[in-house]
Amino acid sequence: MTSALVSGLPPAQRLALAYCPARARPATLALLALDDRLASILRAQREPIASQMRLAWWRDVLARPQPEWPLGEPLLEALRSWHDASALGPLVDGWEALLSDHLAPPVITEFIAGRAQAFVALARELGVAQADSAEPAARTWALADLAAHVSNADERAQVIDFGRSFPPPTRLEAPLRPLAVLAKLGSISLAHGGAPLLGGPRSLFAALRTGITGR
Repeated sequence: MTSALVSGLPPAQRLALAYCPARARPATLALLALDDRLASILRAQREPIASQMRLAWWRDVLARPQPEWPLGEPLLEALRSWHDASALGPLVDGWEALLSDHLAPPVITEFIAGRAQAFVALARELGVAQADSAEPAARTWALADLAAHVSNADERAQVIDFGRSFPPPTRLEAPLRPLAVLAKLGSISLAHGGAPLLGGPRSLFAALRTGITGR
């Protein structure tokens, strides 16, 4: 079950997870897999109402106590590693914001806020003292990931410009090393106009260095 979740992650997330401390791996994998599942709902959308219904299902399930969760869903089984999975509700809200007809600043704000709050929740789950330190890093990655997947050049430029008002991420504690890797890849991507997060040897080398040193 775990190996299937790992293999299903996008390459950047899979690489980042490789630098996760063993203690932090179950909760981190569950979050990354949930984020990717929500992204896949939007990628597969034919009708916005259908995507909203699927997102609403995840929001409802995460809000329930774990004993009330349905059985047989591998991702939910992975999410049982969380003490409080209800803290991931904003992640669903963030992805739902992208169902808007226009990628306006309020939409971008809600999207990156949802992803950032999810990683702050992860930091709390892992006992990181300065949990809010996860927010700038997650925001950088969220913006870069969004820019890399926006096909409209004007919208991509808007996402990149949006990120210029934020301070750069700070160094993260070891349990959040995967996020540090994603933030480094995000910073490089935004600096190169929204290029793919693993767009060549430079980004790969930077990810490897951050994975090892945290910088």
